[in-house]
Amino acid sequence: MKFQGTEKIYEVYQQQFGHTPELIVSAPGRVNLIGEHTDYNDGFVLPMAIDRKICLGGSRREDQEVRLYSLNFQELTRFPITSLEKEGKWADYIKGVIDEFLKTGAQLNGFDAVLYGDVPLGGGLSSSAAIEVAAAFFLAQLNDIEIAPEEMAKLCQRAENRFVGMNCGIMDQFISRLGQKGYALYLDCRDLSYQQIPFELDGYVVVICNSRMKRQLVNSAYNERRAQCEEGVRRLSTKLGGIKALRDVSSDQLDTYQSLLPPVVYQRCKHVITENERVTEAVAVLQRGDLTRFGHLLNQSHESLRDDYEVSCAEIDTLVEIAQQVQGTIGSRITGGGFGGCTVSIVQESALEKFTTTILAEYAKRTGIIAEIYVSRAEDGARVEPM
Repeated sequence: MKFQGTEKIYEVYQQQFGHTPELIVSAPGRVNLIGEHTDYNDGFVLPMAIDRKICLGGSRREDQEVRLYSLNFQELTRFPITSLEKEGKWADYIKGVIDEFLKTGAQLNGFDAVLYGDVPLGGGLSSSAAIEVAAAFFLAQLNDIEIAPEEMAKLCQRAENRFVGMNCGIMDQFISRLGQKGYALYLDCRDLSYQQIPFELDGYVVVICNSRMKRQLVNSAYNERRAQCEEGVRRLSTKLGGIKALRDVSSDQLDTYQSLLPPVVYQRCKHVITENERVTEAVAVLQRGDLTRFGHLLNQSHESLRDDYEVSCAEIDTLVEIAQQVQGTIGSRITGGGFGGCTVSIVQESALEKFTTTILAEYAKRTGIIAEIYVSRAEDGARVEPM
C-alpha cells in the first residue's frame, strides 16, 4: 500500500522549494514484542516493524547548504553541513546522521528535504530511530554511498548516542532498517546476528495502545537504569569471572550471588536476566505455533518491567490491566523504554472490536485520557517510496 504521506511530501516540497523532489524514502517505527531493556545489556530482543513511518523526500544541492522542513512541526530549519550544532530539536536526529557519515569519510552534498511521519512522537514506537534511518537511507541514496544495512543501523545508533545524547541500544535502528513483512526479528544485541522469525498470526492481531503519556528518556531514569545494570556486572564479576554483561549471567547465578548486590541493583539485574530468558523461550514457542504461551510471556514481561525494572507508570498499568481482562486477549505488556508510551497486546481478530471499545471507554473513565489504538502487522524496513 502506498504510504499516505508521500503525496503530502510531494506537495509541500513543491511549495517550499519550487520544484519536485527527486527521491522519497521511508523508515518504519517499531513495536518490540518482547525483550525490553535487554539490548544495551548485550541481550536478545524480538521487535517487528510497524506500518507507521517517517518519510523524507528531497533533492541534492550542489553546495553544502541543508534546508529541512518538518511538516509535523510546520518548521523550516537550515544549516551548512560543515557546521552542525545541537539545538535540542527534531533536526538533531538528522544532523547526528550527517555527522556520523562525515566521520566515515563520506562525501556529502547539501540537500533540500521535507520530513513527515505518522509514528507518534514520544509514544515508545521509536520515532527517533525511524527519523535517523530515513535520513541515513536518504543520504546514502542521494550521494551514491554503499553501506550495508547492518552498518547503517550502527551508524544511526552512534548518531543518537553521540550527537543527540541518548545512550540507546541498537534494536530500534536495526529493526527500522532490516524489518521484513510477515516476520519479527530475533536479534542478538552482542554480535548483531539475527534471524527472521515468521510472524503471520492466523486469527490474531498485534494491537498497540498509546497511553498518550509522552516519554522523556534523554533526561530521565533510562541512563540511571543502564548504570545500575553496569554496576551489577561489576559486582557480579568478582565471583563470575569473564562476564561482560548481564547477558552472561543466569537466573541461578544471580540468586546465588544476590548478597553482592544492593537491593535495587538486584531488581534491575533480575529483570534483564529473566527477560533474556523470556525472549529465547518466546522464539521457541512462536516457531512451534504456541501463541497462548507467547501471550503468557508478554504478561510476565510486564510484571517484571513494572515491579523489578520500575519503568511503567499508573496509566500504562491501567491499559495493561484493562487489556488482560478482555476475553480474546492472550497477552499484554508495556513496550518501549517505559515511563509512558505504549502497550502491545496480542488479540483475537474476532475480539478486536470489543477490545477497542473496552479500552477506549475504561481507560478514559479511569484516567481522563483518550487512548489511541493502532493495529499493525509486521512490515518492511527502510525503502524508497514510489512517487
